[in-house]
Amino acid sequence: MSCDPVQRDMFRLAAMLVAKILDGTRPAGLPIQRPVSFSLVINQKTAKELGLTIPQSLRMQAELID
Repeated sequence: MSCDPVQRDMFRLAAMLVAKILDGTRPAGLPIQRPVSFSLVINQKTAKELGLTIPQSLRMQAELID
């Protein structure tokens, strides 16, 4: 199980920062950016092998992989 920033959003943010730099903004003048959206991923096969039961409420929020 992992909870990570959504990669698509991170790439979009990086592209916006690059565009600002190419438009002439000094990198030192750019604010620090933090991710705002995260994805929860659960590996069902590993959970099963470990004998873990994933609650339905958590399954509904997560991206499940086998």
